[in-house]
Amino acid sequence: MRLLSLIAITCSILVWYSCRQPLPYTTWQVYRGDKASTGYSALNQIHTGNLDQLEVAWVYHCGDAREENRSAIQCNPIVIDNRMYITSPQLKLVALDAGTGKELWKFNPFVNEEATGVNRGVTYWEEGEDKRIFFSAGTWLYALDAVNGALITSFGRQGKVDLREGLGREPSALSVWATTPGIIYKNLLIQGTALGEGYDAAPGFVRAYDTRSGQIVWTFHTIPQPGEFGYDTWDADSYKQTGGVNCWAGMSLDEKKGMVYIPLGSPAFDFYGGNRKGQNLFGNCLVALNAATGKRVWHYQLVHHDLWDYDLPAPPVLLNVTHGGKDIEAVAQVTKMGMVFLFDRVTGAPVFPIEEKPVPASLLLGEMAWPTQPFPARPQPFVRQFYGDSDVIRISDSSYRYVSEKIKGAKKGSMYTPPDTAGVVQFPGTRGGAEWGGASVDPGTGILYVNANEVPLLIKMKAVSMQETGGITQGEKIYTLNNCTMCHGADRKGTPVYPSLLKLHEKYAEKQVSDLLQTGKGQMPAFPNLGAEDKKALIEFLFDRSREAREEARDTAGKNYRYVHNGWIALTDQNGYPGVQPPWGTLNAIDLNKGDILWQIPLGEYPELTKKGVPPTGTPNLGGAVVTAGGLVMIGATRDEKFRIFDKHNGKLLWEYQLPAGGYAMPATYMMNGKQYIVIAAGGGGKVGSPSGDAYVAFCLKK
Repeated sequence: MRLLSLIAITCSILVWYSCRQPLPYTTWQVYRGDKASTGYSALNQIHTGNLDQLEVAWVYHCGDAREENRSAIQCNPIVIDNRMYITSPQLKLVALDAGTGKELWKFNPFVNEEATGVNRGVTYWEEGEDKRIFFSAGTWLYALDAVNGALITSFGRQGKVDLREGLGREPSALSVWATTPGIIYKNLLIQGTALGEGYDAAPGFVRAYDTRSGQIVWTFHTIPQPGEFGYDTWDADSYKQTGGVNCWAGMSLDEKKGMVYIPLGSPAFDFYGGNRKGQNLFGNCLVALNAATGKRVWHYQLVHHDLWDYDLPAPPVLLNVTHGGKDIEAVAQVTKMGMVFLFDRVTGAPVFPIEEKPVPASLLLGEMAWPTQPFPARPQPFVRQFYGDSDVIRISDSSYRYVSEKIKGAKKGSMYTPPDTAGVVQFPGTRGGAEWGGASVDPGTGILYVNANEVPLLIKMKAVSMQETGGITQGEKIYTLNNCTMCHGADRKGTPVYPSLLKLHEKYAEKQVSDLLQTGKGQMPAFPNLGAEDKKALIEFLFDRSREAREEARDTAGKNYRYVHNGWIALTDQNGYPGVQPPWGTLNAIDLNKGDILWQIPLGEYPELTKKGVPPTGTPNLGGAVVTAGGLVMIGATRDEKFRIFDKHNGKLLWEYQLPAGGYAMPATYMMNGKQYIVIAAGGGGKVGSPSGDAYVAFCLKK
């Protein structure tokens, strides 16, 4: 009897435990579906044969979209205990009933200040009855009670920790925030950050926080310190001044092996490295760390001494592949250059050969571009990597003439053509190839699905004197070196996405501009590094109160000048269409066992071009796909604001729905009360430049 009782008790414990654990691929408790970042669901109630029965189940409006289309929603919802956790355009954290969309509670981190930045999701952790949501907004990482939304006051300082602390520099002078949620390993929250990209950027160290107390347990120095591996790949003092090399895109975790896989960004400044000579580890590396200690296990650098802002843009995907007659536990990293790098998850050995190929040298003073870059033998790139005369847009004669004139005198060629003062057509541009939406994979087949952009940029560099007596004003120097030019342009005219700063005095008072520089607003970060005199000089320049002559710096020592560029300016024709022959956006299926591209289709369309007889071109896109056991690939992402479902086997379009605003986010799918739901944020706006929205739209099958 005692044995039977023990067996019964053991079974009860196992049943209880199994109920608390997410079943593989059937829940959506984690950003991107699971800690392996597969973006996959084993749910198949909704499948290729019943999409005609799919309808809107509910819509939730956040109510705080910004005016002038200056907001977006990039959040991938998570669902735990029938509660859905989402964020709003102005970064309020909201809990909804996952079956009805009814609001349960809301937390506003910006009660007395301007909301800044974007948020792609939140992180859940539990221990017994202690259930927490970790959520980033501004410079803070918050811990809230998952049931009622109250701050966990035992975490950090009354429920929050300052992400600027623990980086080895004065926190108040740093601009640091987090766009993408961290990942949980046991009782650690491993967190990356987003940073400014100017010469004064903070370092992007990765830190693990105790989920209970908020204390930093370990730190991985992404810019090596003296005595650490990789220190000799930089100038001797680079670690003191250089910033960047951050994990802004999220990460993946193999819990059984206790290894976390971290994609890292570029050193700052992104387009000139004369002040950071060398290979620059761990910039642009995929790094595997011991998740418990933060110690490096292996790394692979995918861009040496980056001069093109080719950050690793998305979490790597963990999967198993069959290659050379062997089953391999692998990790796949997609890139902005449109390549897939595939490694053995344990050793870091490439699954397919990677060849170092020569690339062009830089002509900028003081710059020493790395002589080679890595290219995987397979898979083949899923975007074009060369721009020549034959690639100029030809959808009309006027488009061709306009773009040809625009790029006259600029350099064209391979994607690794270094930036130059003559101008360079960068293709693919900094929006990809792949972007933060990343890739999804079917674990049963080893097929990877990734959406991509093919939009060129026109990059033009300019030298700026660092000497106090140089030929430009101190205010203009601050404007350029803090890289305001990247968003607003060297001429301050702005872009379709970012506003003009011309005649700023007609829109804002000096005090308002000063406050904005201190706090940030929307997608504009704060600049706390600016002292009172620097801020005054910058405002003088922005208000056109000083017009000293400009001149190009000519110091060949590389110490008394810096280069900046004219901004992330997309190369377009007179109508705003990308200045390259279509396609401009694609959806791709890639067999990672063999390294073959199985199919590629245009993703999205411009209806006005279709009416003129132009075949579907695809559009710039932002957001990721979900693949399911029901045979589906589900994705929003496109500028035409549609949510589409494709057949994962052949790329055939099966179903589409016109969202109230662009779905620039990754969808999620989950079961509740025996019914499968699909949900996606429709926030529009942002860097794609379409109208902003405030909705989450959920779908299910008709009753």
